Amino acid sequence: MPGFREFLARFRPAGSPGPAVGGAVPADRSAELAAELEPSLALLDDTAAEAAAVREAASQEAATRRRTAARQAEDIVGAARERALEVRRATAARLGEEARAEAARADTEAARAVAEMRERALDRTHDLAARLTAQVVRELTGPSGAEPDGRHQGSS
Repeated sequence: MPGFREFLARFRPAGSPGPAVGGAVPADRSAELAAELEPSLALLDDTAAEAAAVREAASQEAATRRRTAARQAEDIVGAARERALEVRRATAARLGEEARAEAARADTEAARAVAEMRERALDRTHDLAARLTAQVVRELTGPSGAEPDGRHQGSS
């Protein structure tokens, strides 16, 4: 592996190209860099392949989990809809029973009120009939003894 100086030498400005020097072979910088990085990049190839395999496995697992979650969600929604129907039926039955009970209470209260009103009317009717009869008798007999048409009893 090249040392630190050789590493820094790569960044020195290059001189202008000139005539070829005898006995010298031109340096192939790209080949040197490729040879230097090839072992590290070869290790990364294995890691990249492993990462691709992990991504593929994760993608398949995610798809499986999504399908499972979708089925579970459908099951939950279906169960909730069935339960909602049961709850609606139970609520309707309970409300209907409460309405019938309230109607029965109202009927009982109305019957009691009617009975009380009849009883009061009957009590008042006897008293009213007695007062009315007394008034009619008073008007017919009158205090002066006159008949209802205004004539006196003695002058016929």
